[in-house]
Amino acid sequence: MKEDKRWIEWVRELQFLAQCGLAYSKNEFDIGRFQRIREIAAEMAGAGSGLPPEQVRDLFCGETGYQTPKLETRAAVFEDGKILLVREKNGKWSLPGGWVDVDQSVASNAVKEAREEAGLEVRAVRLIAIQDRRKHNLPEYIHGVCKVFVLCEAMGGEFQENMETTESRFFGLSEIPKLAEEKNNMDQIRMCFAAAADPQWNVLFD
Repeated sequence: MKEDKRWIEWVRELQFLAQCGLAYSKNEFDIGRFQRIREIAAEMAGAGSGLPPEQVRDLFCGETGYQTPKLETRAAVFEDGKILLVREKNGKWSLPGGWVDVDQSVASNAVKEAREEAGLEVRAVRLIAIQDRRKHNLPEYIHGVCKVFVLCEAMGGEFQENMETTESRFFGLSEIPKLAEEKNNMDQIRMCFAAAADPQWNVLFD
């Protein structure tokens, strides 16, 4: 029987409603009710995902204000028709990227991630796509994520092992190694190749 994943949608909605209530409620009794709803959502997420309780609480109870999707960048850096990938600690490969820091723009975050994970100085050139992660990547996350793919130009530098990656290398489209598909899959890599080859590329968005 196919596993029913509707619980993820229910948890996501409960968390959203609870956080909105906490952001706008003034009545102390309402605040207490919304806090309890968020706790229930966290308990449901833990039971459904198998994550440790403290990790679930950090995910659900560490934010305030109106809840919006998290923003993530992925830098598509090309050299001689090949794309840059970095090797994660688990041995799989991905485009340099990560959550957008509060003091960064989309462009500057793509540059920062390429520097931190691949040791390269790059210039953000243009957008490739803005994607709703739920429509493209597995496994599904509890929280919403907007993935922004940015075409970048390498300016120099060299790889140095760091806390997140152990290697960086350029690959042709027929040479792509095993990907960290929760971050980027083969369809997304093909999309980046297509964008790099087309100066008139129209940004894709969900």
